[in-house]
Amino acid sequence: MANDQERQALIDRIVEEEWRQFQDTTNEGGRASCQGNKPMFTVMRLSQFATWPDALLASWLDDLQAADRAGRNLVTEKYARMMASTVPEEYHRSIEPYLEPIGEARTAQQERIIARQVAWARDFMARWPGLGAGMRVLATAQDTPESTSFETYLRGELSTYSQATLDAYGRFVESLADQGRNLTEDTVGTTVRLSGFASLEEAERAQS
Repeated sequence: MANDQERQALIDRIVEEEWRQFQDTTNEGGRASCQGNKPMFTVMRLSQFATWPDALLASWLDDLQAADRAGRNLVTEKYARMMASTVPEEYHRSIEPYLEPIGEARTAQQERIIARQVAWARDFMARWPGLGAGMRVLATAQDTPESTSFETYLRGELSTYSQATLDAYGRFVESLADQGRNLTEDTVGTTVRLSGFASLEEAERAQS
């Protein structure tokens, strides 16, 4: 197991690699405003990776670096796959032919993970409505061309993981479920602390 300094260095390397790929991602309507907000990007990604075990972090960094060597941009691919729900006609016409198909077994594996995480997010939003109001809409059925749901975002992200990383992520999610933990709560808890709040309770009061 990495010590705290080594672990933070690993997370920082992942965030920097994702940020670089994010900067190279182009949008049909031009550069997105969030692509100029590195502090917000950093907080959101640090919050996610702070919950991950070391082996999963290392596997995802391997994926990012392997993609870079192969001339792929996993952040671009993540957003491209989201368009299957947000702008399906454009996706099927202009994007799907250039993406590697996802087989039935892998799709089923991803959907099991997604179902678990959507349930966690729904539970979190019910218990922390002030914080929940600032989150993405929850379900793919709520997607619009201007709004991407938590479910669709997660589906896009999981689709970029190598099989080894997806397997490790699935084990991580199941281990949290076995412990009775909620990954959304763990992640948002880190976000609010990085944003200067002492606790979820304090952040919730500020939202209310």
